[in-house]
Amino acid sequence: MIDRILPNAEWLAVIAASGIIGTAVMTLFMYAMTFITDKVMKVTKILGTMITCQTTEDRGLSERKSAIFTGVVAHYLVGIAFVFCYHILWFLGVGEPDFVNGLILGFASGVLAVIFWFTFFAVHPFPPDVDLKSYLLTLFLAHFVFALTAVWAYVFFAARL
Repeated sequence: MIDRILPNAEWLAVIAASGIIGTAVMTLFMYAMTFITDKVMKVTKILGTMITCQTTEDRGLSERKSAIFTGVVAHYLVGIAFVFCYHILWFLGVGEPDFVNGLILGFASGVLAVIFWFTFFAVHPFPPDVDLKSYLLTLFLAHFVFALTAVWAYVFFAARL
């Protein structure tokens, strides 16, 4: 059965494009919230800073190209992985790519993201100075944006196969 679950090249393209678009819109949402709230919510810079352990001495986000590149690549790969999981669920008959399931997947993805980030901040030896409560709440909401956008993109591209 595993050979039937794994998508062919056309479906992998749909999954990748949907993950990239969903992640891009979510990232824009997080950066907009940074601007609106004047709090640190630059998800790709936070992720890159933490993965590369390049937190500045004053607990700020790294401006190094390696940290930013790492954060961007990691964030987009996670977005593609989420859509891959959505695709597998739909293939197995669990839900379908529509608005209601986008909300459900946004909720589930948001919960997973909050657990991941809370744990990552708790175990990191030198995390950047981030208002974690505001960041996690905004990140949770951003996953609704991600999932709904990714589902829309998935339906859009799948209809063209």
